[in-house]
Amino acid sequence: MSKSTMTMDDLLESTEVKQLKTGDVVEGTVTTVHKHEVWVDLGANGVGVVMRREIGHGQQLEPGQQIMTSVVDPEMDEGYALLSMRRAVKDRGWDELQQLFDAQEIIEITPYDANRGGLLVELEGIRGFLPVSQLAAGHYPRVSGADKDEILQKLNQLVGQVIRARILDVSRKDNKLIFSEKEAVKDDMQARFSELKVGDEVEGHVTGVIDFGAFVNVDGIEGLIHISEISWERVEDPRQYVKTGETVKAKIIAIDKDRLSLSLKQMTEDPWLQEVKAFKKGAIVEGKVTRITPFGAFVQLSSAVEALVHVSEMSDEEGIDPEKIFQLNETKKFKVIDIDTEGRKIALSLKDAK
Repeated sequence: MSKSTMTMDDLLESTEVKQLKTGDVVEGTVTTVHKHEVWVDLGANGVGVVMRREIGHGQQLEPGQQIMTSVVDPEMDEGYALLSMRRAVKDRGWDELQQLFDAQEIIEITPYDANRGGLLVELEGIRGFLPVSQLAAGHYPRVSGADKDEILQKLNQLVGQVIRARILDVSRKDNKLIFSEKEAVKDDMQARFSELKVGDEVEGHVTGVIDFGAFVNVDGIEGLIHISEISWERVEDPRQYVKTGETVKAKIIAIDKDRLSLSLKQMTEDPWLQEVKAFKKGAIVEGKVTRITPFGAFVQLSSAVEALVHVSEMSDEEGIDPEKIFQLNETKKFKVIDIDTEGRKIALSLKDAK
């Protein structure tokens, strides 16, 4: 066959150049980088273009760089091929992710965005998600109540940060990729837990203050100081005693499965035990009424000692209403009828003091 009678198909076949088809993965050289597209030299296969949205998060391309692309459309009307870097890496990416999941490898991920439910991540060209519930103690957004805006604000602070994680679930069929930071630190946490015991004094920083207490990060382990363990005095609002971000020293009073129960007040001697020595059973004392309830009234005898006047000790009459006998903050005289040092309780009588 003479060259003059050869068709284009014959020429392509004779030079062993295969025509591109949708789905092919081809290698090319970046020639030009624009704001919205990148042009690629495909050699004998001509020229292709990758639109910016098909490049992938955080990937910077430069002229001369070799890249792998997937053919979206082998020949546009203008004569060039439409390419995608995302699609090229996805097929390989799912295999890589499955291997990481099977081996339970600890990997480093960098979230590129956040929503109220967690962090958005892209790995091996595939988008995934790290739910809030799978964040480790140091990153978990402790907020008052369920303030979703505050949660989102705290999650946004993690965008762009490197986080060590494990793949919790991966499914190419369902297009699902879930990460867990908690799983990545689990082994370290167990090792640290084994070194701790009840009674140990530890140091940590407060990660959140809520109505019932404060959360503390102790070397990556989450601890909780319950409102009842913040101070020896009655605490109405934990925020008046501890602030988010401050460093505190506390005592371990219990070790749960994945959390420490801590006490701030037990770092100091109980002042009640000292001040109660000033009171004797049978003595007449003076105190200020601090709370009135249907079953009795609470009376402040000293800065640390509070006592109870049961409704049965207010009068010999039946059906007494404590609110008709007492007024808040008024001072009265009472008789001490019992002192329970172990239970930290003092019982008073109003009727016997008269």
